[in-house]
Amino acid sequence: MSQHQFDRSVGQDAERWRAGSSVNGKKSNLNVGPRLVGGTTFGRNDGIDKAQVVLLGDASLQSLEETRKVIVGWQRQGLSLTQIYIAGIAESAKVLGEHWLSDRLSFAECTIGFSRLHQMLHDFSAEFVTEGRLDPNGYSVLLMTEPTTQHGLGVFMLSEFFRRAGWNVTLVNPLDMNDFKRNFQADWFDVIGLSLSTERHLPEIQAALPELLKDCVNTALQVFVGGPVASFAPEKITWTDTHLLKGNALQAVESVTQTLFNMERQINVTP
Repeated sequence: MSQHQFDRSVGQDAERWRAGSSVNGKKSNLNVGPRLVGGTTFGRNDGIDKAQVVLLGDASLQSLEETRKVIVGWQRQGLSLTQIYIAGIAESAKVLGEHWLSDRLSFAECTIGFSRLHQMLHDFSAEFVTEGRLDPNGYSVLLMTEPTTQHGLGVFMLSEFFRRAGWNVTLVNPLDMNDFKRNFQADWFDVIGLSLSTERHLPEIQAALPELLKDCVNTALQVFVGGPVASFAPEKITWTDTHLLKGNALQAVESVTQTLFNMERQINVTP
């Protein structure tokens, strides 16, 4: 479904979001951009506090235009897109999910909000990648969701950070486990990153991994597992020859890159 098809008012249902937020219903007009707490002197969360996070989530339930106004307002006050992505968009998506789990928002409302936040990543993609782009490092990564997942915002954001760090990125949302296996072995990859939003396919993926790794093109392939399942139930991912991804998107890319760098250095010094 096109993300633009979600660009409509959510009506009275959005009141449940605002009623449960710390933002007053009579908040300032978004046309002038949200005022950051502390002005342009950023604190531990890059100047985006809980109220600002909720403000972006609220805007994502209203329209694409209101969502964009919040982000542009933050930019005008000095925040980089890296700060906005990590402390703003990612945290707002997390709050939307928490509101769904607590029945403050419906699944449809959350889908609308996620879709608009995701659209912002697409709209700002060229600017983000250019903002701090590094030279190509020669590494390639396949980022895959679990089959048939409807949660792609986080893995798409991760792909943007990999691209900006100089990686060659392939992003796939497999249709089923057969498609998952085909993509796993489709080409040479230095790293495969699996983003798991639910536990639905955990047994199938765990059972398939040993054979997939045995027959893959790169015998030194590294597999990293991230996403909500890896964050909230890491004990369920005790698979051999895999690494858990921790931290935000920037930290994850730095960790993966450092892992490969250390491996290469160890190979080069081995007699």
